[in-house]
Amino acid sequence: MNLDDLRFAEDFHVDQVVEFGTYDVTEAEVLAFAEQWDPQWFHVDVEAAAAGPYGGLIASGLQTLAIYQRLNILAVKWAAIAGRSIRDIHFLRPVRPGDQLTGSLLVEQITPEPERNRALVVTAGQLSNAEGKQVLTLKVDAYLHLSRAAMTA
Repeated sequence: MNLDDLRFAEDFHVDQVVEFGTYDVTEAEVLAFAEQWDPQWFHVDVEAAAAGPYGGLIASGLQTLAIYQRLNILAVKWAAIAGRSIRDIHFLRPVRPGDQLTGSLLVEQITPEPERNRALVVTAGQLSNAEGKQVLTLKVDAYLHLSRAAMTA
């Protein structure tokens, strides 16, 4: 990725909203992810899931978080140093094969640390399905490079 494509802490302001693109969830992907990372019966067994409390196969919450991360990174292209925390995670409703997800984030706080050429950026994010119903909310704290100039100095 070109340095010019990255977004630095200086490129954001508190109360800024960033909209994401969309992601289509497939049954094959739900099964493959769950088989490797979260092999619970309602994620990996189509027939058992259909008879279960969710009335069908649902994606793992871990997969939902991964989809959020993908959409976030593709939308923003952060000049990231490192994540500090993911907190206040709420899985509000199941994600199902066939769902189309989109989301956004709100920049809640930017705390510059010029002596370290970075800033702590706190965001509140969410994913929604095609009906506009939220499926995930969370808060993310991450360190970004403060500016292009600081990164290349």
